[in-house]
Amino acid sequence: MVTSSLLTCQLRKEFILNTLHQAGDVVLGGLFEVHYTAMFPNRSFTSEPQPPVCLGFDTLGFRHASTMAFTVDEINRRSDLLPNLTLGYSLFDNCGALVVGLSSALAAAGGQERQYVLQENCTAPPPVIAIVGDHYSTFSIAISDVFGLYRMPIVSYFATCSCLSNRQKFPSFFRTIPSDAFQVRSMIQILKNFGWTWVGLLVSDDDYGLHVAQSFQSDLPQFGGGCLAYTETLPWDSDPEELRRIVHVIKTSTARVVIAFAHEIHMINLLEEVVRQNVIGLQWMASETWSTATVLQTPNLIPHLAGTIGIAIRRGEIPGLKDFLSNIKPEAYSNRHNMVNKFWEHTFKCTFAPAPAEWTEAGGALCTGHEDLQNIDTEFLDVSNLRPEYNVYKAVYALAHALDQLLRCEPGRGPFSGNSCATLHTLEPWQLVHYLQKVNFSTSFGDQVSFDENGNVLPIYDIMNWNWLPNDQIYIQNIGEVKMTSAGEDLRIHENKIFWNFENKQPPRSVCSESCPAGSRMARQRGQPVCCFDCILCSEGTISNTSGSMDCSVCPEDFWSSPARDQCVPKKTEFLSYHEPLGICLTTASLLGAFICAVVFGIFTYHRSTPLVRANNSEMSFLLLVSLKLCFLCSLLFIGRPRLWTCQLRHAAFGISFVLCVSCILVKTMVVLAVFKASKPGGGAILKWFGALQQRGTVFTLTFIQAVICVTWLVTASPAPQKNTDYHTDKIVCECVVGSTAWFIVLLGYIYFLALLSFMLAFLARNLPDNFNEAKLITFSMLMFCAVWVAFVPAYVNSPGKYADAVEVFAILASSFALLVALFGPKCYIILFRPERNTKKGILNQTLSKTSKYR
Repeated sequence: MVTSSLLTCQLRKEFILNTLHQAGDVVLGGLFEVHYTAMFPNRSFTSEPQPPVCLGFDTLGFRHASTMAFTVDEINRRSDLLPNLTLGYSLFDNCGALVVGLSSALAAAGGQERQYVLQENCTAPPPVIAIVGDHYSTFSIAISDVFGLYRMPIVSYFATCSCLSNRQKFPSFFRTIPSDAFQVRSMIQILKNFGWTWVGLLVSDDDYGLHVAQSFQSDLPQFGGGCLAYTETLPWDSDPEELRRIVHVIKTSTARVVIAFAHEIHMINLLEEVVRQNVIGLQWMASETWSTATVLQTPNLIPHLAGTIGIAIRRGEIPGLKDFLSNIKPEAYSNRHNMVNKFWEHTFKCTFAPAPAEWTEAGGALCTGHEDLQNIDTEFLDVSNLRPEYNVYKAVYALAHALDQLLRCEPGRGPFSGNSCATLHTLEPWQLVHYLQKVNFSTSFGDQVSFDENGNVLPIYDIMNWNWLPNDQIYIQNIGEVKMTSAGEDLRIHENKIFWNFENKQPPRSVCSESCPAGSRMARQRGQPVCCFDCILCSEGTISNTSGSMDCSVCPEDFWSSPARDQCVPKKTEFLSYHEPLGICLTTASLLGAFICAVVFGIFTYHRSTPLVRANNSEMSFLLLVSLKLCFLCSLLFIGRPRLWTCQLRHAAFGISFVLCVSCILVKTMVVLAVFKASKPGGGAILKWFGALQQRGTVFTLTFIQAVICVTWLVTASPAPQKNTDYHTDKIVCECVVGSTAWFIVLLGYIYFLALLSFMLAFLARNLPDNFNEAKLITFSMLMFCAVWVAFVPAYVNSPGKYADAVEVFAILASSFALLVALFGPKCYIILFRPERNTKKGILNQTLSKTSKYR
C-alpha cells in the first residue's frame, strides 16, 4: 500500500522459532543447534501451515549461542575495537533440521521487522551483515549456496567438510575450525605414529562423512601407508538391521582400530548395538564431533570406549564467560519463544505461563524466571573445556576486526574502485568479505587468527585420550597436539600419558599382514588392498636390508646376497688354489715329478761313465731331464691367484719347456736313424750332420722358434687376469684370458707338430738294432704324449674356470710323467737293479741279437 508517497513492505508471516535478539547499529546473525531434532506437523493445502516443533534441548548448543552473545557484549565494552558502534545479534535455532536451518538463515538475512519503509536512496545497513554458523557441514553448504550469490560472509565454527574450501562454489565462506582435509591428515599421522595400517572407517550419511571417506581412501595409502579394512555409513534413522550388520562387520574384521567420523546421535545408536553384541578389544579413534562428548561417558559404554584417542577442537579460555552465563535471566528477553526460556524450562523442569492444560493437570511447576543457576548441577556453567565455544568466540571477533578495518578506511585510499571506502550506510556484504580475508589478530589466549585463500583458519587440533579412572569415571586428557607448519603436519604426542584399554597396557597391533622381515619383499595378495600381502624371499643376487620392503635391490657386480638375503657380501673368489685338495694334489704331483727328474739326473750323473748312459746320447738325455723338470715346474704357474706376470709366463714357460723336451726327443730319434744308416756300406758320411754341435743347434733352433711365437704373442695380445662371472652368478672366477686364441693354437700346434714328427720317426725306427732299443721307448712315450694332448683340447674347452687350469696342469703332468717313465724308467731299472747288463759286453750281445733279425 502507498502512504504519503512512501512505499512500505509488510511481512506476510512471522518466522516463529527459538531466537535470541539484541539490537545494535550493526547486527550479526547466528545459527546454532539448540535442539537436536524437529518434528514437522502434517501439511495440507487446505489449512494454515504450522511451524515445526523442536525436540531434545541441547544444553551445549545453547552455550555456543550464549558465547556469541557474550562475545558481542564484550566487544561493545571495548574502546579500541569498533568505537562508537554497537553490535547486535540475531541468533536462531536450526533444530538439527536442514529446512529449519536454511529458513533461519533467510529470516536472519531478511530481517524480522513486521513492516519496512522503502526509501528512494535505500541507505541503511542490511538486517545482518554476516552470519556465524552453521553447526553442520551440510547446512553450511546449503546456506552458502544461497548466500554466496550475494557474497554475504558466513563464518562457521563447526562445519569441517573439505568441500567448503572450494572458493569457486563458496566465495564468502570462512571458518574458525580446521577442515576435514587437515583432520584426516592429522588422524593419518596418529595412525602412522603407532604403526596402524589396517583400520576400519565409520562415517555419517551426510556431506561431512562422505567427504571424509573420500579423503581417507585417497590419503591413507599415500601419506600413511595404510588401508581401510571397511568403510561403513551410519544411518540417520537408526535402522536396527543396518546397525547390526555394521557392528557384525566391525566384530569379524581383523582391523583392531576403528575410526568414527560421525555425530553424537550416530555414535549413541551405534554403541548401543556394540554393547549388545559385546564387541571389545578395539581401539576407537574419534573425530572432533564426539571426541569430548560427555553424553557417551556412561557406565555401560566405558568398558568399550576407554582408551579412545580423538582429535579435538583447540581448547581455549574465555575470561568472564562463566559470569555471563551465570547471570543469564529470562526476564531480559521479552520474546516468548526465545532460547533462554527454553533453556530455563529444560534446566529447571518447569514451564512459563500460560502453561498447557496437560502440564497443569500433571502438577507441573511454573517457571518464575528467578531460579538460581548456581543451585543446580548443569554442564552449561562448565567452562573448563571450551572448544566449539572458543571457535564461536574467534568467529565473532574475526567479523568485528574486519568491520573495524572497514570503518577505519581513509577516503581516497580505499581498496575499492576509485580508491573508495565502504561506509556503514552503503555497506555491501562483499565489501566486508574483502576485509575478512585479511584479518590477522591474536586472542587473549594467545592464538593467532587469520584465514588462508580458501577461508580456512590456521589449523591446529588437540589430541585427546579417554582415561578410565579407578572410580569408573572417564577423564578426557590432553596428550598432545597437531598443527600445520611449513613442513607439513607437526604431530606432538606424549605416549607415556596414554591410557590403553588392553591387558598389556600397550598399543594394539592393527595390520592386515605383518611387516616382511629383511631379506624378503611384499607381494600384494590378489583382490586385496595393498596392506594385505605375502612375504616373498628375495631371489639370489638381490637383497632387502629393511623390513617392509616393496622390492629387492640388486647387489653390485662384485657382491652377492647373503643366505638370509639381507645384505650384499663380497662374492667368493674361485681359482685353482694351493690350499684346496685339487691344488694340493697337483702341486704335490708337480714337485714329485721335478724331484724324480732331479733323482734321475743324479743317477745318470753318478753313472755317466757306464756304457748304458754313454751309449744313449748322454748330452741329450741330460738336457731332456732338465726340460722335463722345467715342464713339471711350469705347471705351478697355473696354480694360485692369477696375476699379470703369472698369466704372461705360464703359457710361455709351458710352450718353451715342452718344445725343448720334444726337440731333444726328436734329435735323439734322428740320431738313432742316422747311426743305423751309417752302419750300412757308404753311409758313414751322414754322421757328420748329427754331431754334438748339430744336435745342440737343432734343439736351440726349434726352441727359439717357440720362443719367438711366445714373445710375439705377449707383445701383440698378452694374456691377462680376468674376473669372470659368467660361469657362476654367486662366484667370481679369477682366470687368465689367453688374449689371442690364434696364438695359443699356434703354440700348441707347434708342439703337436714336433711331437707328431718325433712319433713318426720313432715308429719307423722302433725295430732298429740301436744301442738300447731306445726308438721303441720314444715311440711309446710319444704315443702317450700325443694321446694326452689330443684329449686335452675338448676337455679344456668344456671345463669352466679353475677346472680349465686343472685340466691343463693335469695334461702337463701326465705327458711329463709319460715321457719320464717311458724314456728313463727302463734305464734306471738296469742301472740300479740289473748292473750286469750295464756293461759293454751286455750291450753288444743285445745289439748282435737285434742285428741278426735284419740279415
